[in-house]
Amino acid sequence: MTTAGDKKVLRELLDSEGRTYAAEAGIRLKNTPQPLYRTLVLASLLSARIRASVAVATTRALYDAGLRDPRSMADAPWQQRVDALGEGGYRRYDERTATQLGDGARMLLDDWNGDLRGMREQADGDESAMRSLLRRTPGLGPTGASIFLREVQDIWPEYAPFLDAKTLQGAERLGLPKDPTTLTRLAGDTPRAELSAALVRAALDKHVVENCLERAA
Repeated sequence: MTTAGDKKVLRELLDSEGRTYAAEAGIRLKNTPQPLYRTLVLASLLSARIRASVAVATTRALYDAGLRDPRSMADAPWQQRVDALGEGGYRRYDERTATQLGDGARMLLDDWNGDLRGMREQADGDESAMRSLLRRTPGLGPTGASIFLREVQDIWPEYAPFLDAKTLQGAERLGLPKDPTTLTRLAGDTPRAELSAALVRAALDKHVVENCLERAA
């Protein structure tokens, strides 16, 4: 059962944190190859033990370096990828990640002609199958697969609402219900990816929780 207080808390959260990580990285997400690929790269970067702000900045730096699709990523010299990662602040894992990005781009080109929509078609709406296919990407584990699905759920609605353990952790910290159906109903017509991202920020940052609860009081 939800209360008026729950609605107010969630509204405060969405007003302040309701933006996807893709949007923050400058990705205008739609069901076309380049933004989907850039979101996959973002998910890979976000899944490492590094601040989300650094992963977002690095996604932008890769774009600025011209590494915007699987072909450009695969064809780029390894050092170019390293330099772009460093430009974004992603220095701790830059050499390994540069290799993984190249290998992942080549895999995507070989298996799906560089188009993640082919992966989606192969999974045919099966979340477990989609996770398995995503995890074939070098450097993308279970966390990265979840991040990708959270971000694309509004354009791949067969996976919506996608509220995984990390989003529900955020709901718990805010004192909100931990049931995905209840949370999506509380959020009304808010895009599901924005709801998920806002809850993740609450899970990751206690200051987000404190500020949200203070405003809602």
